[in-house]
Amino acid sequence: MTNQQIIDTMNQKRSGTLMETLDIQYTSMEKDILRGKMPVSPKHLQPAGILHGGATISLAETIGSAASNIFIDNPSDYVAVGQEIAANHLKSISGGYVYAEAKFLYKGRSSHVLEIRVTDDDEKLISFVKMTNVVISKKRKK
Repeated sequence: MTNQQIIDTMNQKRSGTLMETLDIQYTSMEKDILRGKMPVSPKHLQPAGILHGGATISLAETIGSAASNIFIDNPSDYVAVGQEIAANHLKSISGGYVYAEAKFLYKGRSSHVLEIRVTDDDEKLISFVKMTNVVISKKRKK
């Protein structure tokens, strides 16, 4: 599969999920990097009229989780799931789009640590997010 085919397939799986509710889309990928975007519309705002931090974290976690699973070694046997997420919201916005770019800080056999930078239309940093995913066997004993 080409990178664009992977992106298209992932976007087709958004139906009925939080990704669809928040209009999150995967946009591009390259080696160990995944990007996505989300519009900033009234449904993404907090009562103060600025982007809700929870919406920002949802974008970051979506892109970070998907990056771990796309770039996992042996994806037929293993899955990466979120273990911890921490965000620093640095700038507020009330419209346009936010863009997330997930890159690996550490990619081990049993854990991944990613940085996800969330920027605005002018490429200014909105939030900096660090996410840890644990890699587990799909064949775990129940």
